[in-house]
Amino acid sequence: MLRVGLTGGIGAGKSTVAGRLAEHGAVLIDADQVAREVVEPGSDGLAEVVAAFGREVLVADGSLDRHALGQRVFADEEARNTLNGILHPRIGARTAELMVTVAPDAIVVHDVPLLVENNLGAGYHLVLVVDAPERARVRRLTSSRDMSEADARARIQAQATEAQRRAAADVWLDNGRSRDLVLAEVDALWADRLVPFEANVRLRRPAGRSSQPVLATADPSWGIQAERLMARVAAAAGERAHRIDHIGSTSVPGLDAKDVLDLQVVTADLDEAGKLADELINAGLVRKDGRWTDNTMDGAVWDKAIATNADPARKVNCHIRPLDSPAWREVLLLRDWLRAHPDGVREYADVKHRLTRNRYQDINDYADDKTPFIASALERAETWARHTGWRAGL
Repeated sequence: MLRVGLTGGIGAGKSTVAGRLAEHGAVLIDADQVAREVVEPGSDGLAEVVAAFGREVLVADGSLDRHALGQRVFADEEARNTLNGILHPRIGARTAELMVTVAPDAIVVHDVPLLVENNLGAGYHLVLVVDAPERARVRRLTSSRDMSEADARARIQAQATEAQRRAAADVWLDNGRSRDLVLAEVDALWADRLVPFEANVRLRRPAGRSSQPVLATADPSWGIQAERLMARVAAAAGERAHRIDHIGSTSVPGLDAKDVLDLQVVTADLDEAGKLADELINAGLVRKDGRWTDNTMDGAVWDKAIATNADPARKVNCHIRPLDSPAWREVLLLRDWLRAHPDGVREYADVKHRLTRNRYQDINDYADDKTPFIASALERAETWARHTGWRAGL
């Protein structure tokens, strides 16, 4: 099963995207609909809401007056927290019931208006954010929901900012353009990303990779993308992860690199590393078969586990190293030394660009050819660490 979180600000037009995904065969779970179910007349959820807020939040037939309740909690944080304490556990339980009923090969789209505000992104393989310019959202809200312009703008301002949504988004859809353009993007997303992603997760199959390294210009968003993935890894790993870091070239600002995010997880031992590599399927990562090793500065060879991306559109290598391996410290040291030394970044970039002119049959050969620079850089980094008091820490 592939879990997709769908969100967007009020008036952004999530329903357009949700409807198209459902036409393609997605199983749609609407958080708003679930929220209505748990406070239907006769439910214990509704009884608890009435006990907390009084019968004035009911209409004549005994059902919940959502508009009245919304006005009651909108500007009152304590009341809103009380309501959330009643609703969220029931919504979570009902959503879990719906999830377990879907087919193993389903693509489940969970429409959650407050996904970003409630920091829920780590629970999905992919987060899709639908957005539109504020003027378009205000126009939709005043015309279709009978809101005043002031009310519409107040509700928009009370939700997550565009920057917060962009940080949470694996996929960003601008729904301020023509409907046909948006639907065409959804169609391409379904065919090119969601369908193969689901199959790779279900079959525990890594997405394909080229054997030839291609350098990309340093992307300032690499760090934000890594944060999203680390949150998913952390959710899967729990307390077994002693630390989780963004490492490798994409973790160094300004360094051209292959568009591959490298993550590192440190676990208690190698056995725990292997178990976690299997379980990272819940984060969209697939364990790579075979024996994987690190060669450390002292010439020793240390085993590790690796998980890689099932998502065909986001390449990831997650290195899972045991606590007693020196390698996890060395990769952090190299990263931090490069971050502190622009000359080292330029030197490393020159090495990379020179090597990518070669034709490689195996991407590991490219990594091997970088070894002389890495060894030299680590020697300099160790000297820097002694002079500055740098520590990896746990």
